[in-house]
Amino acid sequence: MALTIPEREVLVTANDPVEDAFFAASAAVPQGRRVELIEGQIHVTPPANGEHEQIVVRFNDQVFDHDRSLARYTGIGLELPGGEVRDRVIPDVVVAPWDSYRDQLEWHDPAPALLVAEITSPSTGGNDREKKLRGYAHAEIPVYVLVDREEGVVSVHSEPSGGKYTRSQQVALGKKIMLPKPFDFELDTAEF
Repeated sequence: MALTIPEREVLVTANDPVEDAFFAASAAVPQGRRVELIEGQIHVTPPANGEHEQIVVRFNDQVFDHDRSLARYTGIGLELPGGEVRDRVIPDVVVAPWDSYRDQLEWHDPAPALLVAEITSPSTGGNDREKKLRGYAHAEIPVYVLVDREEGVVSVHSEPSGGKYTRSQQVALGKKIMLPKPFDFELDTAEF
């Protein structure tokens, strides 16, 4: 099936073949699908299922209950530093100070982000476990939480340095896991 009518207009032309293809794909896919550029490859994922979204909501509720001064963003695009082509990702959750992403931009600087979280799906697990782990560490996002539904584990990566997270901890899904500073509370994954 050919896509002939874009549902969104392309806001930026990059004059790079990969980025141009990314922006064209972003404009052409139906609303609700995520189009990401990860390590030079374009990835299109379908809308999340109910279980995925419930985890996002429960995660956000726990962060909000712990610290109401932080905003929890879902569906916001981050432009990560990297190689010749910058990664453009849409994390499941971004936690940052209020008003960090109040502008009209489609792709944002990751600098204000204190935490990103991804909830795996069969189609996204590999990227979430490896490529996004590298991208978020390279962007020096302080905390990366990975809820790996396929593996049945929750991982917390922190202390980025030299493009890698230097500290990682993991528990079975359903257990509690400590989120490091600036959060400094136990995330109860039994609620997921």
